Amino acid sequence: MVRFLLIFPFLFIAFNLPVNAQEEVSPKRYRAMFYNVENLFDPFDDSLTNDEEFTPRGTRHWTWKRMNDKINGIYKTIVAVGEWEPPIFVGMCEVENGFVLYRLVHETPLLKFDYGIVHRESPDARGIDVGLLYRKELFRLQESRFFRVIFPDDSRRRTREILYARGVIGGIDTIHIFVNHWPSKFGGELESNAGRFAAANTLKQKVDSIKIFYPDARILIMGDFNDEPESTPLVDGLKVCSNAKDKCPSGLVSISSMLKSRGQGSYKYKGVWGMIDQIIVSESLLDKRRKIFTSPEKTSVFRADFLLEPDEAFVGDKPFRTYAGFKYHGGFSDHLPVYIDFVINK
Repeated sequence: MVRFLLIFPFLFIAFNLPVNAQEEVSPKRYRAMFYNVENLFDPFDDSLTNDEEFTPRGTRHWTWKRMNDKINGIYKTIVAVGEWEPPIFVGMCEVENGFVLYRLVHETPLLKFDYGIVHRESPDARGIDVGLLYRKELFRLQESRFFRVIFPDDSRRRTREILYARGVIGGIDTIHIFVNHWPSKFGGELESNAGRFAAANTLKQKVDSIKIFYPDARILIMGDFNDEPESTPLVDGLKVCSNAKDKCPSGLVSISSMLKSRGQGSYKYKGVWGMIDQIIVSESLLDKRRKIFTSPEKTSVFRADFLLEPDEAFVGDKPFRTYAGFKYHGGFSDHLPVYIDFVINK
C-alpha cells in the first residue's frame, strides 16, 4: 500500500453572547479535530529539555528530512479529515515547540487556509506541548491561556499544561475550547491515576469558573486523556456523563463514550483498540435550537487507509506510526485523529 478563568469571570458578559459584528463565513458545517501527532520534534538539541533522542546523533537519529516528512504527513491528514472544508480547529499534542507548528501552517499548502496558532512552551520534561490551530476567517480569537496542572502530592512534578482558547465562531457565537494531554499510565494504571485526577481537577475548576457566570456557555474539550471515557479520572474527577439523552449534573457529555460503544478506537495497545483521544462537549452544544450545535452522530474516528497498516502481531490493522520501538518506521502517528462537526442552523 502507498503511504501517501483563574482569570474567569470575564469583564464583560457580552463576551459570551452571540456576536454579529464579524461578517459570517458560511460553510455547511464547522469541523474540529484532535490529533496526537506522536513526537513532532525538530532535530535541534534544546538544552532546557530532554529531547536529545530526537536529534541526528540521538537514539532516534532524527533529521531535518524526517521532520519535514512528518510535517507533510500531518498536513495531508488535516486536509483529509476536513474533506471539502478544512477543519476550523485542529487540537494537537506531542508537538515540541512553536517552530514545528509554524512550519506546518506556513511551509505546507495549509498556508492558503491562514491558520493561526495558539501555543506556548510547557514545563514538561521532554518538552512536548499541546497546541491549537484555528482558521482566522472562521474564528475570531479573543483570549488564550495555559493552565498548569498542580499535583497535590508532589509540587515539583511537571506535565503538559491545559490550553484554553475563547472566541467567536463564524461570527455567530462564543465557544470555549480546552486542549489536553493528561499524564500517561507509565508505571501502571493505579500508580498513575493520581496524575490524571490532578489534570481532571484542574480542568474541572476552569470549566466550573466559566459556568458560574455563563451557565449556558458552549464548551468544547478535546485531547489525549491517556484513559478511557469510563475511567475514574473522567467520571469521578471531571464528572463527565456518557449519555447525551439524560440530564447531566456537570453539564459535560463524553461524545467519545458513544464512539467507543459503537466499536471505534483511536489507539491500539496489545491488539485492543482504546478510545483515549476524546471529545467532550457541554450540553448546550447539543441543543439543536441553537445557531450552532452538534450531536453524537457528528463525531468519529478518522480511519483513512494511509494512516493504517496491517497488525501482524494481532489481527486487523493498527496506526501507521513514525517509530516501531527505536526503529524509524516512516508513518504518521501511533494515534488516529478524532473529529466533531458543528452544524449551522440557517
